[in-house]
Order: sequence, then C-alpha cells, then structure tokens
Amino acid sequence: MCGRYSITQPVEAIQRVFKVAERPNLPPRYNVAPTQDVPAVRQGDDGERHLALLRWGLIPFWADDPSIGSRMINARAESAAQKNAFRAAFRRRRCLVVADGFYEWKKPETKGGRKQPYRVTLTDGGLFAFAGLWEHWRDETSGETVESCTILTTDANDELADIHERMPVILDPASFATWLDPDTEPETAQALLGPYPADRLTAYPVSTRVNAVANDDPGVIAPFEQGQGETRPLL
Repeated sequence: MCGRYSITQPVEAIQRVFKVAERPNLPPRYNVAPTQDVPAVRQGDDGERHLALLRWGLIPFWADDPSIGSRMINARAESAAQKNAFRAAFRRRRCLVVADGFYEWKKPETKGGRKQPYRVTLTDGGLFAFAGLWEHWRDETSGETVESCTILTTDANDELADIHERMPVILDPASFATWLDPDTEPETAQALLGPYPADRLTAYPVSTRVNAVANDDPGVIAPFEQGQGETRPLL
C-alpha cells in the first residue's frame, strides 16, 4: 500500500515535468498523509492538463458519509476497474498524483521489534507520478462539493519486495497522456499498471519520526541506519 509520501520540489518543477499552467502555493511536504489535500494533474474538458488539489482518500459519488474516504486512500490496480467504489472513476476520471518519494514499512525480523520505515525515490531524485483516480462528491444537505483521489497499488518490484509486498503504481512519463485521456479504454489503461522498473528506484531507511503525521520537516526524509533495536541518524 501507500500510506505516506513526499512532494518537496518547487511548483516550477511540477509545471515543467507535468506541463501544467497552474502555479498554486505548494510548500514542501515531507510527510503527506491521508485526508490531506494533495497536488494532482487531470485532463480538462479543454484537452489540456491542469493541476488541482484533491483530498487524499476517494469518496465515491454515491457515498452517504464522506468519512468513507479515509478507508479508500489506495485501490488495487488488479481490481479497481471492477470495484463499485472505483469503477466509474477508472473509466473516466484518471489522474496523476504528484510525488518525489514514498514510504514503506518493513516488518521486524524479531518478535516485538518495530517496523522500519524506508523512503523510496527515483534513482535521480526527480518528480514522478502515481497512477490515481479522482471523484467528485456532493453533500446533498449543505451543497458542499469535495473532489478526492486514490492511489493505485500493485505488486512490489525486486527492489522493494524485501520491504513490502505492495507498492504504488508509478507511471512512465510516456504513459501520462494515455492515462489521463478520458477516452482511453479501461483495458488500455489497465495495461499501464505494472510495477515500476526496479533499477529506476532506490530505497533507504528513515527515522520512525515519519510515523507521526505532525512531523513534516526535512528531518523526516534524512537517511537513518538501524542499530540495536532503534533507528539513529547517520553522521
């Protein structure tokens, strides 16, 4: 799964990589968590790409209670197109969730040990895109509209399999246009959702500070090493 990630690069870099005109105020985020607003790229009715802020945790359009979104931060790539909560979004409302790193937790080798968090980035440290789905939900009582998203996941590649059995789907930039186009057939979109090449990713341990949502600072992404049952900073 993908439960935390980072987006620390400036909005100018996002504009350049994703070819969007919008330039919102996006301070560096080192520990993005579910239910927060996150930058995502969608294709508009004008055929152009647009950067928007979406709540992380998809709220199906038919939901009675928006709190259901907190349980839908991820969708399995293998079955999302058939699931009631994601089927409509998979067909017409696909997006790119902007990131430059994500976190996975490795189970302890000994009983009673703590899970060790790892940060995963591209080998060049650049921006990338999770395959996402988005939805709009309207509160029939207040009239409030919420736009939300989920991140698709797949089997881990060889680089990450020792850390966790699943990983978020990272799309190759060459696939961005096909994924975003609402006219792309679901079967074609489905074919884009495999594990990202292992030789293009790198993973390193980070402090367990990432476990707390309140910790959202550069120290969260700093490399750590594991020593005698606890993590300590590399000097």
